[in-house]
Amino acid sequence: MKRSLFIERVRSELRTRHYSLQTEKTYLYWIRHFILFNDKRHPEVMGNADIERFLSYLAVNRKVSAATQNQALCAIVFLYRYIIQRDIENLGYGFAKRPQNVPTVLAPNEVTVILNQLKGKYWLITALLYGCGFRIHEALSLRIKDIDPHNRSIFIFRGKGRKDRYTLLPEILVASIQHQMQEAQHVHEADLAEDYGSTSVPLALHRKYGKALTDFAWQYLFPSTTRCQHPYDNYICRHHLHSTAYAKHLRKAVKASNIHKRVTAHTFRHSFATNLLLNGSDIRTVQELLGHSDLRTTEIYTHVIGERRAGTRSPIDSLF
Repeated sequence: MKRSLFIERVRSELRTRHYSLQTEKTYLYWIRHFILFNDKRHPEVMGNADIERFLSYLAVNRKVSAATQNQALCAIVFLYRYIIQRDIENLGYGFAKRPQNVPTVLAPNEVTVILNQLKGKYWLITALLYGCGFRIHEALSLRIKDIDPHNRSIFIFRGKGRKDRYTLLPEILVASIQHQMQEAQHVHEADLAEDYGSTSVPLALHRKYGKALTDFAWQYLFPSTTRCQHPYDNYICRHHLHSTAYAKHLRKAVKASNIHKRVTAHTFRHSFATNLLLNGSDIRTVQELLGHSDLRTTEIYTHVIGERRAGTRSPIDSLF
């Protein structure tokens, strides 16, 4: 079987099992890399020694992180389980243990300084990250129909782990969101005038909903600046703003703010959770708002605010 046909077979299996587009790209990258590393041999004729040699190369020569190493191993496990139809057994290489990092958080005044350096939709995205505890993908993929100003709620469709949830809509952001809705409507009307207007949706929903996808309710709150071809269904659509565009503006804002912390979009989600706990919110409420399946994931924020060392005083404080 030609290599291109083999890769297409892997792609088809990934889509049949409803893996995300990002996971598809990542798995295909590592599977290609695995085959090329082993002199373009077919995976059917390779065994544990070849897999172990590849994983050792990643760890020793390329010095990849534990997360990247595990990512590559997951891709190879998928390849053998679903394409080669053979489970990998007795592999002398397990999943690398990832370090448990305490998240970086921002104080309210630091968030204010960064927000003051941002304008327009980039200001609003950051405000939503901090005010609602969104992941960056959740904020960027918000659709008009997901926002309910009357009930002060926002619906998150298929968040991490393919879980739906509701979260609060801060009253202070309602006016800014309505203004952004008007901006999105101008973009959509321009698309309709040129006989376009469809939004991007997950695999096969285009055929299911048809013309309904040109309704304004389905459009993204933060539309992309250009139209594109849908990667699955091949129709011309308008996707949401790309995360790299936001990251570029955020980096500039942090640099201008003179804040000496590593600040990413996810930092605002950490800061949201930490400040809720500091203000007396119940940890299970925070768990629900963040969309965590396991309470232990949420409990990491109790370490950040020092809940488990409350009342403990350093010996040096008694000297002065």
